[in-house]
Amino acid sequence: MKNRRYIQAIVLMMTLLLASCGNDKKTMAVNDGPAIAVTTSTVSQNSDSSFLSVSGKVEAAKSTNISTRMMGYVDKIYVEVGDKISNGQQLLSVNNADVSAKLAQVNAGIAEATAAFTNAEKDYNRFTALFKENSASQKELDDITAHYTMAKARLESAKQMKNEVNAQMGYANIRAPFSGVVTNKFINAGDMANPGMPLLEVEAPGSYQVLAMVPESEISEIKNDTHVTVLIKSLEKNVQGTVTEVSTSSKNTGGQYMVKVVLEKTDIPMLSGMYATVQFPVSKKASKAAVMVPIDALVQNGSLTGIYTVSESNTALLRWLRLGRTLGDKVEVLSGLAHDEEYIVSSEGKLYNGAKLAIQ
Repeated sequence: MKNRRYIQAIVLMMTLLLASCGNDKKTMAVNDGPAIAVTTSTVSQNSDSSFLSVSGKVEAAKSTNISTRMMGYVDKIYVEVGDKISNGQQLLSVNNADVSAKLAQVNAGIAEATAAFTNAEKDYNRFTALFKENSASQKELDDITAHYTMAKARLESAKQMKNEVNAQMGYANIRAPFSGVVTNKFINAGDMANPGMPLLEVEAPGSYQVLAMVPESEISEIKNDTHVTVLIKSLEKNVQGTVTEVSTSSKNTGGQYMVKVVLEKTDIPMLSGMYATVQFPVSKKASKAAVMVPIDALVQNGSLTGIYTVSESNTALLRWLRLGRTLGDKVEVLSGLAHDEEYIVSSEGKLYNGAKLAIQ
């Protein structure tokens, strides 16, 4: 009985050993596949300390959201997105039936007040002449004068009310505040417009600015009237600019400070919304040089971000990273990658952990 159990134990151990060898052979078969051609680079410190680079976005220097002060249905929109408009051109109209009815009432009130004032004025002139001839008493002249003054005030009040209604009529017929281009439309004909609600967006092309966010560690170095270089990423063109505003509060900007840079006029076909990199000619403060890697080399997996490195056995090894600021086309690595480590920039096949590499 004992011999039988001993034999069964030996058989079980042999079976597990053979299975383990089989798995090793399968693993080796995977790793013995064709090598993937890759291009690599070595992590280096950010040695460019003569400039502070931050990301921003291009926008028109002169732009506005057009709204109305009255509530009503939009009757008609006379422009489309992309249309060029001139100063004072009518853009849309809001139903103004209530305002039109009020205007008719005001006009009737003005006519009535005008008639009353004309009659009071005649009485005033008449009694003034009679008083001079001692044919009217002081009491009669005072009463007529008071009646004349009140009639004049009522006429002036009716005219001012008409000015108010005319202003409301202006809110119903929305006109362009300056010449430019319609860049956005937030409402359609038939929709309800509310006071202060954006209806159209208009901007004047040709003059652009960049809004950049600067960390608190460097904001003290940024000054007004500083000349900077701005890289328009999608166009790969540089434009010169000047710092015109430096925010002194980061309360509503996530701990970073907004800096406005006005760009010089250029023939470069830039558009609002394009991403840009602003280079400020100041030294970047840091306790140690930053580890920088290209954004294109990163690998995304849900909320995780990593990069493939080259192991000692010349295979791909995925390392998860904790990232910091984005500076141009590179990103700062806070942890997960050390100096002088070799990482993969691009590959000619799909990478995975353990893949054999053919470094170009």
